[in-house]
Amino acid sequence: MAQGTQALTEKEKQTLRLIVRGHDAKSTARHLGLSVHTINERLRDARRKLEVSSSREAARLLLDTESAESAADKQIGEASAPAAAANSDRPDSGTGGASGVASPVAWLVGGIVTMSVILGILAITAVPQSAGAPASAQASAAAPITETEAVRAAQAWLELHDQGNWRETWNGTSAEFRKLNSAERWAQVAQSVRPPLGATLSRVAIAQDDVPAPPAGVRVVKFRTRFANKADAVETVSLAREEGKWRVVGIYMD
Repeated sequence: MAQGTQALTEKEKQTLRLIVRGHDAKSTARHLGLSVHTINERLRDARRKLEVSSSREAARLLLDTESAESAADKQIGEASAPAAAANSDRPDSGTGGASGVASPVAWLVGGIVTMSVILGILAITAVPQSAGAPASAQASAAAPITETEAVRAAQAWLELHDQGNWRETWNGTSAEFRKLNSAERWAQVAQSVRPPLGATLSRVAIAQDDVPAPPAGVRVVKFRTRFANKADAVETVSLAREEGKWRVVGIYMD
C-alpha cells in the first residue's frame, strides 16, 4: 500500500484528501478552482495506481499510509508541519480552473480522528472563488434538514465558538484532536479567525452525511450561516462518536 501511494503525484494526493473529507468530484473542483474533468482524471489515475475501483477507497488507503507515517515520525521525535498541511489543499494551476483568491476568514482546523497530519493539525487555508456558482448562491439555495443528535452537538459547539469560549470548544473536541493540539494553540488560532467574522446573525443546518473513515466513521454536518461581516458562509463540522457523545474532529468554512 505504501509503495502504491508513493506513486501518486502531489496533485492526486491533494484531491484524495478532499474526497475523504466528504467532497465529491464537483465540490473538489470548486474548492481547487479546477474543472470537474481535471478532478476526474486525477481520481482515475489515483485508482489505477492504487489498484482500487473506488475513489473513496483510494482516499482511505492514502490516509492510512499517511497516518502510519505520521505516527512513526512522532515516535522518533520528528515535528509535524502544519504549514505543509495548509499548502496541500490550496488551489493550483490546472486546465479549466479559476485562479484562487485567499479569503481572510476561510479556515481549516483539526480533522478526522487518527487520519493524517493534514487532518489532525491546526492549519489555515485559502479557498478559491468558485469557477461555477458561488458558495453563497449554493448556500442560499440549500433547504434546512431534520435535526439530529449530531446536528445539535455541532450547533452547540459552534455557539460556544461564537461566544469565544475557546477552552470549552477545545474540551468538546476528540481525544486525538486534543492530543495533537494544545488548548493554547487552539485558542491562538481561533482568536485570529473567529472574531473578524462579527456577530452570528443566523445559522441553519443544511446537510449531513456519514463518511466511511476509520476507525468508526465520521459525521459531516454543514450549516448555512450569516455573520455580521460575512453575509453567506457554509460551515462544515466533522464529528466522531466518542464515549457516547459526538465530538468535533474538524471545522472548515468557506
